[in-house]
Amino acid sequence: MTQAALTPADLRLLAAAGGAAPSLHNSQPWRFRPTPDGRGVEVYADQGRAVPLADASGAALHIAVGAALFNLRVAGARLGRAGTVRLLPDPADPQLLAVLELSATAAVTAGTGGSGPFGRDLYPAIAERRSSRRPFTDQDVPEEVSVELVAAAGEEGVALAVLGEAAVRRVLAVTTEAEDRIAHDPARQAETRSWLRPDAGADPSAPAAVDGLPYAVLGPADHDARVPTREYAGRPPHHVGPAQPSERFEALPRLCTLSTPGDGPADWLRAGQALERAWLLATVHGLRLTVWHQPVEWPDLRWRLRDPSDGPRHVQLVLRTGYGPAGAATPRRPVEDVLDLSARPGPSPA
Repeated sequence: MTQAALTPADLRLLAAAGGAAPSLHNSQPWRFRPTPDGRGVEVYADQGRAVPLADASGAALHIAVGAALFNLRVAGARLGRAGTVRLLPDPADPQLLAVLELSATAAVTAGTGGSGPFGRDLYPAIAERRSSRRPFTDQDVPEEVSVELVAAAGEEGVALAVLGEAAVRRVLAVTTEAEDRIAHDPARQAETRSWLRPDAGADPSAPAAVDGLPYAVLGPADHDARVPTREYAGRPPHHVGPAQPSERFEALPRLCTLSTPGDGPADWLRAGQALERAWLLATVHGLRLTVWHQPVEWPDLRWRLRDPSDGPRHVQLVLRTGYGPAGAATPRRPVEDVLDLSARPGPSPA
């Protein structure tokens, strides 16, 4: 059955879900507008929110938009609509990264207990998902959870690999080198600091942040310098913001990689959808996640992330997973800033 046009309330629900996606430095580089027939959503890149030094290729921007697109799909299912995605639908408009058609009625998948097309009800996890930059416990991740995460990414055409000890140590070394390069690059440090925001209430005269990273979400450094946490606020003596005491992180972090067979815009958009699908599923299981973007910011280091036995795949992100405290919430742009309702069609003539 063909659904009616999305209402303004439907579109706001969709845009709020899309706008809750993760992005590099919480830059939120997306815009949404209804399709001409009103039964879907067009998803655009917002190049004014690019992070050009850390993301010279634009991959992180596309991954963020892909994550937002997946949230739109989940929210569409909540509205009882089946989603059909077209990536990069218009060569003449490279900022239009995807179209999500929502004209069909969603069918409940057999055996999911009414949880819809993703195996579980992921919609509540959209609001609960957080980056956690705090130490994790030594509790093992059950194998069945890891298998479910791998399968979830695979449904989006992306390989999620759970790394063994040797691979973890290799990725740790590469990430540490990447973080050291960033720390000694004044331009990159300035770009990172431009996305830092005072904590809510720190300055009553300042407007509330709608993007970027409050100091409360940054997390401590590893006391034993084994886990290369990102130094958003810089190293002493140039550190900005309130200092946080170091803490002891897990001795050997649990790391995964997301990789794709190709390395173009469509691959990045698929990686973003896989990232968010796996992250929402991890959230359902009480599992925390941090994205390590540092090593993919340098082409030579990024190449060293891959396992040669996997063939010519391209690592898009490194993920640190585990059990521990939830991260603090990050600010979000108002729906009115990301949703263009001016393109919504008027009522059909009687």
